[in-house]
Amino acid sequence: MQKKSVLFVCLGNICRSPAAEAIFFDLVKKKGLNDNFIVDSAGTGSWHIGKNADNRMRIAAKKRGVEILSKARQINAKDFEKFNYIIAMDDSNFRNIQDLKNRTSSTDFASINKIQNFRSIFNEQEVPDPYFGGDEGFDHVLDILEDSVSCFLESIS
Repeated sequence: MQKKSVLFVCLGNICRSPAAEAIFFDLVKKKGLNDNFIVDSAGTGSWHIGKNADNRMRIAAKKRGVEILSKARQINAKDFEKFNYIIAMDDSNFRNIQDLKNRTSSTDFASINKIQNFRSIFNEQEVPDPYFGGDEGFDHVLDILEDSVSCFLESIS
């Protein structure tokens, strides 16, 4: 069986997208599907490349039993050929992904979508960036992502 590949994308790849990646990986592991998926995350910006996820997000996720291990990287042209699904956290990053694809890739291999298109509980159209807020923002983002990522997984498995 061919593995399905998923790339979650936010701005800096230190809060939302690494959390979505870790939640997705945790869900597929619990369902015994980890051999069926390749999962990663990236940012549209480059200023955090090589850094761990934001410590506040790692702590909030760990309290829920989810470990965020990824290092920040920037999305690139090869991602459009490598990943079946590229999932943006908000409208701005969705547009940035589309612009990069239009400039650098002629393939339509990757399906590009917004994670909140898969929500079932929360009304937010975008996953808010918790970076400049307090700790409660990280918990709220995790609540949103647990819902959306779970629904996304159900839609592709």
